[in-house]
Amino acid sequence: MEDFSILTLPALLQKSVEKYGELPAVAFVDETPLTYAEFDKLRLSVISLLEKLEIRAGDRVALLSTNMPNWGITYFAIVSMGAIVVPILPDFSENEIENVLTHSESKAIFVSEGLKSKIENFKHDTLLHRLLIDDFSIIETKEPGISFEKGLKPVKEYQVAEDDLAVIIYTSGTTGKSKGVMLTHKNISSNAVASRGVQEINSGDRFLSVLPLSHTYENTIGFILPIICGSSIFYIKKPPTPAVLLPALKSVRPTLMLTVPLIIEKIYRNKVLPSFNKSKLTRALYALPPLRKKFNQLAGKKLMQTFGGELKFFGIGGAKLDKTVEKFLREAKFPYAIGYGLTETSPLLAGVNALNTRLQSTGPPLKGVTLKIHEPGKLTGEGEIWAKGPNVMKGYYKEPELTREVMTEDGWFKTGDLGILDNTNYLYIRGRSKNVIIGPGGENIFPEDIESVINNFKHVAESLVIQQKGKLVAMVHFNREEIKDKYHYMKDEFSEFVEEKCVELKKELHEYVNARVSKFSKIQVVLLQKEEFVKTATKKIKRFMYAGTPA
Repeated sequence: MEDFSILTLPALLQKSVEKYGELPAVAFVDETPLTYAEFDKLRLSVISLLEKLEIRAGDRVALLSTNMPNWGITYFAIVSMGAIVVPILPDFSENEIENVLTHSESKAIFVSEGLKSKIENFKHDTLLHRLLIDDFSIIETKEPGISFEKGLKPVKEYQVAEDDLAVIIYTSGTTGKSKGVMLTHKNISSNAVASRGVQEINSGDRFLSVLPLSHTYENTIGFILPIICGSSIFYIKKPPTPAVLLPALKSVRPTLMLTVPLIIEKIYRNKVLPSFNKSKLTRALYALPPLRKKFNQLAGKKLMQTFGGELKFFGIGGAKLDKTVEKFLREAKFPYAIGYGLTETSPLLAGVNALNTRLQSTGPPLKGVTLKIHEPGKLTGEGEIWAKGPNVMKGYYKEPELTREVMTEDGWFKTGDLGILDNTNYLYIRGRSKNVIIGPGGENIFPEDIESVINNFKHVAESLVIQQKGKLVAMVHFNREEIKDKYHYMKDEFSEFVEEKCVELKKELHEYVNARVSKFSKIQVVLLQKEEFVKTATKKIKRFMYAGTPA
């Protein structure tokens, strides 16, 4: 293992520039990559620009941008000065962005062309400079005559300490108000370095980035980690729809990718399953376990080719992976890998590579991380997962009370997730403690388990199980486009037919689910959810928004 004695972000970058200077670092798909040396020169020029704008150590600088090479250059420039990056998720609303900028008291913001309109109406005394990240040009500043000059170097030399604050990440959590998570240089750097122990990565590896860089999962594992390994990272200019993603996969032929469960679950339900269910014969054959495995292996080979044919690590994190989908990936011999973490832990706490996965486990703790189950149940062994390590956050920005709620005096972070550690130290997540529903007999009901059953019913796109007035309620969003495609021969009163079909499916679904769950997990009410559920950056449904839905 290579020695990383100084755990600061600029120190990690300098090590890579020295070692991999002429190798490709970052690029848009189908464009010539910047080498590590070119990346570093641009970083220095951005520091020079920030100096002219009188940005100093400790100042907050916001980053509101889609993924691009300049995102990473700007990020490293800010943290190299001892200033603090405030990454903002591109899909945040104007109101959420205003809250972040106000609460963080950001002095400057880099924004990408397509997101400029989101800050047009924002006015605040603390925000002095607005810059376009696409070319580092000035949008607005009170400092006249300042411009970006490529090739210019900083006037000052900067020293950054491991315990200095590097970023404040505002989470778009599933349970309510965004909180500013304070991560130090050591938090992020130690996590990236330790993550190398999960999967071997080298300078010949290619990452295709599809998750937002402003999310700590993509930032640490999909950006900092490949940078310290000398790998190349490719970005796409548009949202990763199939029409955009498929040519990118063919062009880049990635060896590593990071995704969230929703992406692979959609591929399975929209592409793989329909191919097995297209006739009564194939549906009957697929129901037989030995033949199902053969079918899945064939589907796995096709899936590998779809992803470029050279994938060795398909990382899935951010939420729990559906058990049926994971069984398919195992039988398909697809190189999926599982990880578990939170923004507050920089993020990775546990992870495993494609060769060592176990069904429904997130693998063992990362090197240097200690996990324990707090007050495990005598019968189940379940309890809240607590974590300790160099990757655990400094706290929530300006929120000492909230910090005390989740951090013990001796340094344990309470994750809010319930889980089990087996006798080989593999972690199994049961669900969020805040999501657990207490049954009439005091039973713990995990809505995620019921949702997994619902989501494997025909034409279901997504679902949410909540409790209302003592009843278990399933809110279900059917894929109306899929239903239209199946019944395309219906010409007259088509939309009315689709709605009737959804009502019919709702009744069928009710019986289907209750035949497959425990007695205390049976649902009493099924509600049709016409629109897609509102989600976080890692595609988890924002549950708090639906808690008051009338049953």
